[in-house]
Amino acid sequence: MADKPSVLFVCVHNAGRSQMAAAWLTHLAGDRVEVRSAGSAPGAEVNPAAVEAMAEVGIDISRKTPKLLTPDAVRESDVCITMGCGDTCPVFPGKRYLDWELADPAGQGVEAVRPIRDEIKTLVEGLIAEITAERAP
Repeated sequence: MADKPSVLFVCVHNAGRSQMAAAWLTHLAGDRVEVRSAGSAPGAEVNPAAVEAMAEVGIDISRKTPKLLTPDAVRESDVCITMGCGDTCPVFPGKRYLDWELADPAGQGVEAVRPIRDEIKTLVEGLIAEITAERAP
């Protein structure tokens, strides 16, 4: 592992869950963690309801764009967290893999996305506690 942990969030379209998770981790951990997100079949844009839900908590993801998942992105990450993308994430030895079962915000309004946003925040807070403890001297 490098000096700071690297986390990759993966969902199908990289337009909702993974974008919110990456934004939460960046917001809460700052530069203590390297953050990536990608999708197995990236969408054209980030879900507007996810953008609105994150804006409500002061986090701007409006300029983010969905990215294609590559083997290099997985290879370069210490932790790979999937969110409903099944077996499309490449597996490399020595990596930590987690699967967060979260509702898909695709096609949902902001009212339905808020609880997903909040659940992701809770999961990210737990992740930060884990990976920070692993790095403690």
